[in-house]
Amino acid sequence: MEAPGRIDEQLCFALYAASRAITNAYREGLAGLGLTYPQFATLLVLWEKDDLGVRELGERLHLDSGTLSPLLKRLETEGFVSRHRAADDERRVLVRITRAGLDLRAPALEVQRDVASRLNLTANEAVLLRTLSQRLTGDEPSTTTNDTTDTHQLQQGLTP
Repeated sequence: MEAPGRIDEQLCFALYAASRAITNAYREGLAGLGLTYPQFATLLVLWEKDDLGVRELGERLHLDSGTLSPLLKRLETEGFVSRHRAADDERRVLVRITRAGLDLRAPALEVQRDVASRLNLTANEAVLLRTLSQRLTGDEPSTTTNDTTDTHQLQQGLTP
């Protein structure tokens, strides 16, 4: 039986370690805003498109309802989001960003710019890494942007 190989040769470990490193890079700046990385990611989705169903939000974040529900409850307790029933289907719960949640956008994006400035990646490398990561998760890269836009955004520190 062949040995599994060295840890530094494992793609799964490299992805795990990189994910932890990025999340840790956000920790201090987001903590100053009273946010965790998953809460920040949730707000990113809502800043992009508000009033989403819980199911759609979970799909966008790759989170199951057991993880998403307590996260939303904490965001709601902090006053950053509100949840309400859809008028056309009482079974559907929608999540809406509040004024306080909108007010976090500028300082949170500043944290994002700071993290991007500390990455040891060129703009093109970051775009490639994100594209390959999206392929691994089954996400299709956005059809509303292109590599030129992505490179410009990274250079501005907007998309680490």
